[in-house]
Amino acid sequence: MPAGFAFCHTIRVRWSEVDPQGVVFNARYLDYADIAITEYWRAVGFRSDAADMQFHVATATVDFKKPIYPDELIDLWIRTDRIGTSSMTMLIEIHGAGANDLRANIREVHVHVDLATHRPQLIPDTVRVTFANFDAAASL
Repeated sequence: MPAGFAFCHTIRVRWSEVDPQGVVFNARYLDYADIAITEYWRAVGFRSDAADMQFHVATATVDFKKPIYPDELIDLWIRTDRIGTSSMTMLIEIHGAGANDLRANIREVHVHVDLATHRPQLIPDTVRVTFANFDAAASL
């Protein structure tokens, strides 16, 4: 387990995710981040709690380390790095499954918005507590 990460979701790379160079196409890394966040929020119990909360991705960065290959199992490690006034920062590490074999670091900032105006909205304190409790309990 990478230091500071307590939640992991494992997936298998599909052929459709690979480019002509025989490795995962660069845009797919953000697809993997989306899968990681979806599964993490599901495990936290936030997907059902957040039915009235909407988020826009304000920032997404990928720091490539090593290629990922077709049919390979990969681990998507994720944690909440920070919850601000209206945003949440998620950190994702992609590793070869079951190994300390870092392939990429991904950082995404999600802003809670009002869909009618697309303006930032305050994140309730209950959300901070929910994520902090989950990450603390999962890391034991």
